[in-house]
Amino acid sequence: MGMSAEDERAASPRDEEWPEAEKAEKLARGAALKWASGVFYRPEKLEGLGHYRRRETQRNSSIQSRLKSTVQSYLEGVSTGLEQLRSAAQEVQSVCQDLGAAQWALLDSADHFQGLQQMRELMEEHVQLASVVHVLPQIFSVHEVFSHILQLLHGQHLLEAHVELMVVEQLRDDILSQLHLRGLSSAQATVLSYFSGLQELNESLAKQLWDIVGSSLRLVREDPVLFVTAVRIIEREEKIDDTLLLEATFLPPGRPKGWRQKFYQVLQDTITGAHFHAPHTDAEGPGLARHLAALQKDIVSELCVVKDLMVQCVPAHYNILSVCTATYHQALTSHLQEILREDLDKQGLFLLLEWALRVYHSPEMMGHPDLLPEVDVSALGPLMSSELVDQTERRYVMKVKASVFEWMQRTLEVEFKEWFREEEPETDHQGFFQSALPAIVMQMLNENIQVASLITDSLQQKIYNMALEELEAFLGRLREALVQCGKEHQQDRAVPKYYISYLLAVLNNNLALSNSVSSLHSNTACREVPTSLQAALDRMQKKATQLLLEELLLDLQPLCLQLPSRKWLSGSQLVGSMCEVIDKYAKDFSRVRKPVCTLLLAESELLVASQYLRALLQRKMVCKSREERGQLCHRLLQDATQLRELFCGLGLDRSQQSLEAVFALRELICLKDPALLSLEVVGFITKYPDVSDEHISTLLDIRGDVSKEVRHVVLEMMAQHPQALPEGYRPIFSTILVPVPEMPFCLRKGKCA
Repeated sequence: MGMSAEDERAASPRDEEWPEAEKAEKLARGAALKWASGVFYRPEKLEGLGHYRRRETQRNSSIQSRLKSTVQSYLEGVSTGLEQLRSAAQEVQSVCQDLGAAQWALLDSADHFQGLQQMRELMEEHVQLASVVHVLPQIFSVHEVFSHILQLLHGQHLLEAHVELMVVEQLRDDILSQLHLRGLSSAQATVLSYFSGLQELNESLAKQLWDIVGSSLRLVREDPVLFVTAVRIIEREEKIDDTLLLEATFLPPGRPKGWRQKFYQVLQDTITGAHFHAPHTDAEGPGLARHLAALQKDIVSELCVVKDLMVQCVPAHYNILSVCTATYHQALTSHLQEILREDLDKQGLFLLLEWALRVYHSPEMMGHPDLLPEVDVSALGPLMSSELVDQTERRYVMKVKASVFEWMQRTLEVEFKEWFREEEPETDHQGFFQSALPAIVMQMLNENIQVASLITDSLQQKIYNMALEELEAFLGRLREALVQCGKEHQQDRAVPKYYISYLLAVLNNNLALSNSVSSLHSNTACREVPTSLQAALDRMQKKATQLLLEELLLDLQPLCLQLPSRKWLSGSQLVGSMCEVIDKYAKDFSRVRKPVCTLLLAESELLVASQYLRALLQRKMVCKSREERGQLCHRLLQDATQLRELFCGLGLDRSQQSLEAVFALRELICLKDPALLSLEVVGFITKYPDVSDEHISTLLDIRGDVSKEVRHVVLEMMAQHPQALPEGYRPIFSTILVPVPEMPFCLRKGKCA
């Protein structure tokens, strides 16, 4: 149903005043409509309309009765509250009247209060005078008390003396406090002058206390009474300081005394002065070792005294054991730094590193069973910082390096002298030549590395790196000595007498050093030999090998000078003599361990092959006929075969021999049809890519039957097939220089024949 205009006008002010009511009414109407549409959605449901109407009527009646009851109870409460407010207003009005009457009464009595103020001042003055009269006997007896306190101090009755001293101090402080409160600062100077003896007594008492604290480690073992007395006096003074600081109204002169802090300072100074302010420490190893051993013994002993005895003589909050432990730790840190400023030798540096990094934390010192678990230095940091440890390690490495250099130099000098002895070098159980050099050098390096491993891994690595560097430098000096020995031998082949034997010993020594280097480091992952050191070992081996081959060459040269010749071509024992020389050297080479022995054989075979080819090419012999060419081929075959069988018998495989070049060269000379030379030469240069045009031209000359046209074709073919040296190829022809043919002298322009 719609609302009339009057109802809307009547409802409008209410809606404006109560918008929530309008909203609630709309929600209720909407809910009712929703409910009705849900119940009466079918016509047959309308039959129950009367039932629903009665039920809702009863429900509305019940709600209205409850609302009326609630409103009635609220109205009754409001009525009671209003009645109480009226009663309170009447009481407030009555109190205001009484206060007004009291105010008028106070105003009437103001004149009488002024008289009371004068009486109050007189009373305060009387109280002050009474206090002064009360303390006058004490004030007059102050100097007498001073004398008595002094007697007690001389008799070491410290507790009694301190009690009387506190009484006199309290008297002085009370007087000064009163003067301070009344602003009489000028009178304070008089009081301080009168009590001036207190300062001397305090100083005398303090001196005795600090002497006792300085002797505390001895007293707690012999007679702890004096030490306990000193601690009790210090604690009394600390309590007085705390009280005065807490009140913060007046602080008497000389306060706070801070005697507990002074106690710590004296104790720390005593510990430091007793052990760490000694005269200049001996920088040499034995003296420093004694000093460190004494420190170790004294510190452990004194900390045991603190832990077992002194802790019982002081309050727990002193943390006396921790304080002493930290004092020793800090003093040791500074002391070690002072020692490190000295020019220590390598033994001294090692002792310091070992002592600071290993001994200090071990069961022999701070980890001693008598100190655990109360003493713990792990929280105090290291005795030596990581930077100082690294710096000290480097200094130690430099000292060791100088020592190793000196020892190696002496070893080298001894080795050099042994090369010139009148007897062969010593041999091992297998008959290989050797000397004591590798054992001395490796033992020296290994001992230093093992010693460094007792300290830290970083020091071991530094010494290891230094050892490899020094070994590399030593190999360089050894090589120079070997060169010097070779020069002297060139001047007189009889000096040294056993030159070859000692060269072989050098090769064995070099091999022993090479095999031992990897075992210097205990960690298998760090055993890789540096490239530079391996190169030094290789250079040493090459130099000794070179000197041996030079000796072989000197013995072969007189025989090679006879190649080629008509006498050789017709048949001689020239190559047989060469084989005898080679066999003699091979027997010497057998005194060298493999693989160096095999290397010497291979290098000797290459030397023999190159010398044979050099003699053939440099002193070329031109064949005048086919028979002579056949004779040359036969001689080449016999010589090459004899030499090849010799080296095979010595243990050198044919695949490792360079004499095959002689067989290949023979094939070029033996070729019957010169027209096929171009093809043969291509195959030859493919197998031996270091052969040059001059070499081939010389071979063609030796044949004696090659025309200019064939020569041109052969050389042209070589130009069309340039060869590159393959990896691992052992050059043989590149070391052979052939004479350059003389060019004809031309007087006119044109081609030269």
